[in-house]
Amino acid sequence: MGTWDVGPFDNDSAADWCGDLDKAAPKRRPAMVRKALKAAAGRTKYLDSDEASEAVAAAAIVASQRSGVPITSPYAPDFLLEGGRVEIDDALVALAVRALNRVMGEDSEWLELWEESGSSPEAMAVIEGIRGAL
Repeated sequence: MGTWDVGPFDNDSAADWCGDLDKAAPKRRPAMVRKALKAAAGRTKYLDSDEASEAVAAAAIVASQRSGVPITSPYAPDFLLEGGRVEIDDALVALAVRALNRVMGEDSEWLELWEESGSSPEAMAVIEGIRGAL
């Protein structure tokens, strides 16, 4: 995984997913966010870092839409940077929390990679910030 910082969009997997979300029709975007969150939240076995990274990006989008805090990362979907929105319901918020819990749980490659890098406190702080906004 190509990662350049601890932010939710600061890796290849999240940036690619955000590009796909940006290109999608606005009506499809909530389903794409839900799919990314479900992939992580529903994983009972080893969670791949790519799926985890997509879920973290999706959760960050849900949090921003709920809290009103704008997303400013250049790797986020352009429509959000331009003031666009994604329809978010309460079920999606709960799913985002479950996905983040899974990302930070056992058998998570995302967590293992951050621990190996020595930057897990910074990465965990980002997750806690997103969870707090949810």
